[in-house]
Amino acid sequence: MREPLRYHSTRSSTETVPLGQAIAAGLAPDGGLYVPEALPRLDPAAFDPRGRLADTAATLLAPFFAGDVLADALPAICAEALSFDTPLRALPAHPHAAMLELFHGPTSAFKDIGARFLAACLRRLPRRDARPLTILVATSGDTGAAVAAAFHRQPNVRVVILYPDGLVSPRQAHQLGCFGDNVTALRVAGRFDDCQRMVKAALNDAALQADVPLSSANSISLGRLLPQMSYYAHAALGWWREHGTPLNFIVPTGNLGNALACLWVRELGLPVGEVRLACNANATLPEFFAGADYRPREAIATLANAMDVGAPSNFERLRWTFPNESALRQLLQAHSVDDATIRHTIAAHAREHGELFCPHTATAMHLLDRLRAEGDTAPWAVVATAHPAKFENVVAPLLDHPLAVPPALAAMLARGASAEPLAASEIALRSRLLLS
Repeated sequence: MREPLRYHSTRSSTETVPLGQAIAAGLAPDGGLYVPEALPRLDPAAFDPRGRLADTAATLLAPFFAGDVLADALPAICAEALSFDTPLRALPAHPHAAMLELFHGPTSAFKDIGARFLAACLRRLPRRDARPLTILVATSGDTGAAVAAAFHRQPNVRVVILYPDGLVSPRQAHQLGCFGDNVTALRVAGRFDDCQRMVKAALNDAALQADVPLSSANSISLGRLLPQMSYYAHAALGWWREHGTPLNFIVPTGNLGNALACLWVRELGLPVGEVRLACNANATLPEFFAGADYRPREAIATLANAMDVGAPSNFERLRWTFPNESALRQLLQAHSVDDATIRHTIAAHAREHGELFCPHTATAMHLLDRLRAEGDTAPWAVVATAHPAKFENVVAPLLDHPLAVPPALAAMLARGASAEPLAASEIALRSRLLLS
């Protein structure tokens, strides 16, 4: 029997809690992010080579759930949440390279995986409070729809989504407002960083929590971060069994949750090789990894809007994982890709190879193109975070044919949609939450 694993804040290790409590809370009481007391080590041979994604996830996450009230339910949680594939598909443009497709869930984005897993966990956690639990989520585009879909019509739960008005794609905005019922979309007169700040403030407001029980579904939640490790483990183990070498990953990133999940898989001892971060014109991370001081700043709007983050929340977890700043900079590289290059990458691959990418995936694809042009022949996987049809306003004008829409996305676009306006202030959000 495994020893129970407990969790503490990135800002203090003196108080520890079980995983279920950390998932339910979202944010630690001191404002830090929950992390395990230590990352376990895993043997690649422990994973079933015939297993599907859910089987890999159950083996991978068992040490993290050890001793917790959710431990016995973990296989069922994984089966419920990870019921679709995340295929690793060969790339015709580059030999010995692949694309990890994470957009086959109900809202056509990788956020479906973490959101569905979190919902499956929260459904099984005992609650003493009979009042509805409010799931707060700040989104730069894709997270909100994934969370809404995962919790839609779930009894005794409501979802409140904050997104920056006018700074998500039209189809993303439609998805955010198309659920109704227990889901409320708030279009904030500000940027994603304002939405994120407002959510953190609400979660840290003890008086508000006394009146309105709250939890988080952003990438600050362990309930979302932990399952995101599963697709990296599954892809890396499959590649290792077939080729006998680790698989390198290029990860589009804004808030650092997806990239951190990949890095944690490597820290667990699984065959993940080098990790590169692909960013848009928001340069907080590229500047830091190039040697500058870490300097959060106001986000700027780009075509890859879901990565428009100037103050990535999971940087705090990254620093906890790799406390030596010099070693951290040696470990990772982050590269900025501007809008013109995003457009060029999408158009060139569509024309020359019949490959379609969303703007976020295009930032990672550009890095692979550059690596190959420089003579790199290592095995790389480009992480595809969303279906290109979610960004028809960017992708469609670059094509000479219609952009096909996945059936699940088409069904959402056929519904009506609405969102309430909200000022970019903590007081405005507090007042709105107390109204419900």
